Formats: sequence, structure tokens, C-alpha cells
Amino acid sequence: MTTTRQERPAERTVPVGELGFAGGVVALGVFALVRAGSINEPLTAGSMGPRALPYLVGGALVLSGLAVVAAVLRGHRGEAEHGEDVADDEHTDWRVVGMLVALFLVHVFLIIPAGWPVAATVLFSGSAVVLGAKPWWRAIVIGLLLALVLQASFAGGLGVSLPAGPLLEGVSFLRG
Repeated sequence: MTTTRQERPAERTVPVGELGFAGGVVALGVFALVRAGSINEPLTAGSMGPRALPYLVGGALVLSGLAVVAAVLRGHRGEAEHGEDVADDEHTDWRVVGMLVALFLVHVFLIIPAGWPVAATVLFSGSAVVLGAKPWWRAIVIGLLLALVLQASFAGGLGVSLPAGPLLEGVSFLRG
């Protein structure tokens, strides 16, 4: 009598992939914690200086990576992927990949002359259209709104230097 995949007893092998992933998360967290210590903190910084967020993210990465290591070592392992959502007969659409790479490069080269909101609108809406968004004009409107919200949040709210560009230079809350 032959056994199927489901009838076989669980194999006791070392889950190298899961432990490697968790170790990578821990290493990334340690790296973030070490590098956060080298951030210059001005004397005028309040209780929440520029080191707070990197320390928070680094600590969260270390803790979550260690939690995964502990869970894996206690026997909690991810279920093997059987490829039910993978279409083996489909091939990579290199034309779409090329257009997405081109949009990213256009975004990079548009930031300085046109400003971050214009460059981000091109990237966001162009990517949506390339990936099949219908109608195209809605993708442009949503891409523009998303770019403006991000510009206002980061430049106006957080003080991150994102160039507003010549079209939005006079709008005070969009300058970083």
C-alpha cells in the first residue's frame, strides 16, 4: 500500500528556510538598532527625537524575528505550498515588466525638474494603467490624489524634504 502526501507522518527535518528567514529579520532589526544610535539628535529635539522611530522599528523586528524562531523551534511550521495559485502554463510578460521599470526610471528623473507630486503621479497612475486599471483616467486621478496626500503628509507634516516642483512651489503645506 502506497501512502499519499497527506498520509505520511510529519518529517522531522530542520526548517532551514523558516529559521533563515527569522534570523534575517532579527539581523535586520539589530542593524536598524545599531544604525539608529548613530543618528545625530539635535539639542532642540524633544522627547521623541529622530532616533525614536528607528529604535521602535528595529525593536519590533528583533522581537518578531525571535518570536518566529521560538515558534518554529516548538514545532509550529508553515504549511508547504503546493502551487495551487501558480499558473505553470503562464509566462512572464516582459513587456509589462519593462514598462514598469521604465516608469520607475521616469519617476526618478522627474523628481528634480517636475517635483515629487508630479513624478509620483506618473509612477502611481502609470503602474496602475500598465497593470490593467480601467478606466485610465480614474487611475490618474487616484494617483494624483495619493501623490498629493503623501506630499502633504511627508513634506508638510513631517518636514521631510520632498521637492514640490514648479507647479506647487507656492503651496506652503506641500514644501518640506
